[in-house]
Amino acid sequence: MKRREFITLLGGATAAWPLAARAEQPAMPVIGFLHPASPETQTERLRAFRQGLKEEGYVEGENVAIEYRWADNQSDRFPVLAAELVRRQVAVIVAGNSSAAFAAKGATPTIPIVFTSPEDPVGLGLVASLARPGGNLTGINWFASELSAKRLELLRELVPGAARVALLVGPANVRITEGTVRDVEAAARALGLQIRVLNANTSREIDIAFATLASERPDALFVASSSFFYARRVQLAHWATHHRVPATYPGRQYVEAGGLMSYGANLTDASRQMGVYTGRILKGAKPADLPVVQSSKFELVINAQTARMLGLTVPATLLASADEVIE
Repeated sequence: MKRREFITLLGGATAAWPLAARAEQPAMPVIGFLHPASPETQTERLRAFRQGLKEEGYVEGENVAIEYRWADNQSDRFPVLAAELVRRQVAVIVAGNSSAAFAAKGATPTIPIVFTSPEDPVGLGLVASLARPGGNLTGINWFASELSAKRLELLRELVPGAARVALLVGPANVRITEGTVRDVEAAARALGLQIRVLNANTSREIDIAFATLASERPDALFVASSSFFYARRVQLAHWATHHRVPATYPGRQYVEAGGLMSYGANLTDASRQMGVYTGRILKGAKPADLPVVQSSKFELVINAQTARMLGLTVPATLLASADEVIE
C-alpha cells in the first residue's frame, strides 16, 4: 500500500471513531412535565424542581431533557396532553396536581408518574397507601385540605368578630373542591362560623364572586387551594383589599402579592422534593418503592401593610407565631 493511501485510510478511520463512540452513548432521558397552569406563573416552582433534579445529578439540557405540557388552566386538556407525553415515550411523567396525575394514570400503567396533591392521595384513589404506593405513581402530599381548620382558627384570631366567612373554590377540580368544602364547613361549625360558598373558574368569575362579596359583606374570605387561583393571586389580593375583606390564602406567594395572611405547606420545598423523586426514578428507583412524601414544612405569613390598609391590628400573639411578617 502506498504511504499516501495509508495516511488517507488512517485519517478516515480516526474521523469515524468519534461518530461510533457517539452512537454508543445512551440517549438522554426525557421527563414529561404535565402542569395545570402556564409557565410564566410557575417560575419559582420550576426553579425548585430543577434544584431537586440537580441534587440527584441531573441538569436540564446537559444529561436530561424536559418536555413541557401546560394546560393553561383548562383541565379538560389533560387527557390529550398526557397522551402526547406517552407517545413521546418519556422516562417519567411529573404531574403538577391531582387532576394531571389522574390523566397521566389513565394514559399509562407503566411509565412512572411523580405527582403533587393538596389532598390525601389515598383517599383520592391515586395510590394504595402512603408507605407503599403500588403501581406506577408516587409523589408529594402537601395537606392543603387538611389544614382548613387551622387556617380558619388563624383567621378568627386575626378577625375575632368574624361570624360569616365566604369560601372561594374552583369547581373545575371536582375531587379537591368537594373535599375542601366538606373540611371547611366542618371546621366552621366547630368555630360557630357561617360559610357561604362562591365558585370561580375564570378571571371573569373571580370578578363576579367579589361583586357578590361587595353586596353581601361577609366578615372574611377563605381562598381554597387551586392552581388557577395561584395563577390569579394578584387579582385575588387586589379585589380583597379593594373590598376591604380580610382573606386567608393557602400559600405565601399570595401574601407576597399583597394578600393578608397565608398558612400552608412550603410549596417551593414540595417542588424540590418532586425533582428529587424524579431524579431517583431516572436512576432506576420504582414508584411503588418510594413512599409518598408528606410535607413537613408549614409556614404562617402575614402582610402587615395589607393589615393596616384594612384597618386591622394584628394580635401580638399572631405576630410572634408568624414565620414571616411582610412590611
